[in-house]
Amino acid sequence: MYAKSVALAASLIAAPLLAQDDTPAIAPDRQAWLDTCEDWDEWDKPAPPYRIHGETYYVGTCGISVILVVKGDDLFLFDSGTEPGSHVVTDNITALGYDIADVKALFVSHEHFDHVGGMARLQELSGAAIYAGWGASPVIRSGKPDPRDPQAGTLPDMTPVPGSVRSVRGGEWDAERPAPFVPTMTPGHTIGALSWHWVSCDTEHCYSIVYADSLSPVSDDDYLFSDHPELIAEYRAGLERLAALDCEILLTPHPSASNMLDRLSGAEPWVDAGGCKAYAAAIGKRLDARLAKEAESGDGG
Repeated sequence: MYAKSVALAASLIAAPLLAQDDTPAIAPDRQAWLDTCEDWDEWDKPAPPYRIHGETYYVGTCGISVILVVKGDDLFLFDSGTEPGSHVVTDNITALGYDIADVKALFVSHEHFDHVGGMARLQELSGAAIYAGWGASPVIRSGKPDPRDPQAGTLPDMTPVPGSVRSVRGGEWDAERPAPFVPTMTPGHTIGALSWHWVSCDTEHCYSIVYADSLSPVSDDDYLFSDHPELIAEYRAGLERLAALDCEILLTPHPSASNMLDRLSGAEPWVDAGGCKAYAAAIGKRLDARLAKEAESGDGG
C-alpha cells in the first residue's frame, strides 16, 4: 500500500481533478495520505508524500510534519522528524524525484527530538547548514535538552550535529540565510521555537504559507509556567506575532494540530486567511487554562 501510494504521489500533475458532479475531487496524493494516516498518528509511521501547493510538499511521517520546498534546482527542508522518521523523509524526497544531496538549508521549528532528532543524519547526507532559533541552536549542536525547557525532564538526548548550525532571531534578515524563508520568534513550547513563512506560487495562485510551531503549553509534572513570568510574556508576544502574519495555508509540526486530515479531505478549508489567528487564539486559551489550573491548585506563583 505504501509503495503504491508513493509511486502515485511521484507521478502527480498539479491540475485539479473533477468528480462527476463537477466539484473538486481529492487529489490522488492527498487521498493516499488520508488512506494511510490517522489523526494524531504514530511519529515514525511511514506516509506517502503529497503536494501542499506549488513546489511545497509534505514529506514527513503520519505523525510528524517535514516540509520540502523546491526552488529551481535547490531544495529546502523544514524539520527532520525523529532519526528513524528521517529515513521516511529521504525515501519520500526520492519518491518525488529529488535528491537529499540537493538540500541547501535545513530549518528548525523547535528543538525536540521528535522534530529534529534526524537532523544530524540529514545534514550528513546533504551537507546543508541548519538554521535554528537562537535558543534552539545549543540543543541541536550538543544533542542535550535545554534545562530551561518545560519538558526537559522527559526529553531524551539526540545525536549531536557536528556541522554548521546557525542561530536565527525571528524577523531578522541576513545575507547568509536563504531567501525567501522568514522566521518569527514563537517561544513557549520551547525556548528557541520559531515559526516560518514564505510565499508559494503555481500557475494560478500565490499563497502565503506559515509553518507555525507546536506552541502547546505542556510540561513535566513539576514545571509551573506561572513560575516563569518572562517566558509567559514572550509566549504571548509570540502568539500575537503569529496571529498578525499573512497566513493563507497553515502547517504545523504535528499535522493534527492544524486539522490536517479534515483539511485534506475537504471537511475544512485548505486555504484559510484566518488560520494563524484561530491557531494562536486556541493556543492562548490553552495557556490561560493552564495558568488558571496552576493558580487553583495553589501552585501558581
